[in-house]
Amino acid sequence: MAQRNLTRPSEFLLLGFSEEPELQPLIFGLFLSMYLITVFGNLLIILAISSDSHLHTPMYFFLSNLSFVDICFTSTTIPKMLWNIYIQSQVITYEACIIQVYFLMLFAGLDDFLLTVMAYDRFVAICHPLYYMVIMNPKVCRILVLVSWAISVLHSLLQTLMVLRLSFCEELEIPHYFCELNQMVQLACSDSFPNDLVIYITAVLLAGGPLTGIFYSYTKIASSIHRISSAQGKYKAFSTCVSHLSVVSLFYCTSLGVYVSSAVTHSSQSSATASVMYTVVTPMLNPFIYSLRNRDIKRALKTFFRMAAIKRTLVLR
Repeated sequence: MAQRNLTRPSEFLLLGFSEEPELQPLIFGLFLSMYLITVFGNLLIILAISSDSHLHTPMYFFLSNLSFVDICFTSTTIPKMLWNIYIQSQVITYEACIIQVYFLMLFAGLDDFLLTVMAYDRFVAICHPLYYMVIMNPKVCRILVLVSWAISVLHSLLQTLMVLRLSFCEELEIPHYFCELNQMVQLACSDSFPNDLVIYITAVLLAGGPLTGIFYSYTKIASSIHRISSAQGKYKAFSTCVSHLSVVSLFYCTSLGVYVSSAVTHSSQSSATASVMYTVVTPMLNPFIYSLRNRDIKRALKTFFRMAAIKRTLVLR
């Protein structure tokens, strides 16, 4: 029987990880825990940086922006998934799905660009230390963040408009826990070649470009560190990059892992599981990576908690 085209479906079904009822409470508890850790961890980073004047530097300005984006990125998918498990439903409306695609693309792009900007910041700090505050002045930092927002907004708007032109069949099941762009394009009954073309071109430009920039920055950083004569100087210079390198590796390796797993196994279930790494695990681990190895952040957090305890004592009196 031929499938009937639907120009504008009313809803999609998000199949999630498992339809077995006994696993739903476990999945709910696990993702709720990870979501709360992500939100509170990144929020603490933002509060620590904003409350400590010593951390009002370009590096921490970009880090606070990254933490904000990570909160938004995770909040785009996890609350809806938790709500669906709670009400025992798999439904997401067409409009909500389009909105989810838009914000997912927006915040994923911002993550990518902010990591590139942070690599450039480390490049200037290590390779041109005498001109660091001149080059990375507050105006330049704000412009870099605004340009990242502008490109990400335009890219996500383009991808969303391309999805809006598609018509869909009666088969409206998305084998994922959120409205993933590629999965939606695959469900289309109309010609999706323009969508595939736009996805591949933008992936090369907006993922390959920043990755090239990060690679170039760290090539120059490695060269500059190599020229430092003292072992202590080399360690000090390298230690300022360790956290960022860890986050970059985690972000790109998990993103690459999603596409490799889906290409090799051709299993939507394994693709959904792999996507948890970059949509949930990476934003959750970022605060730990930046705080555990960073004495400035640890000192700022201790000060923040101390001041919060003092204020609470004064209010109780």
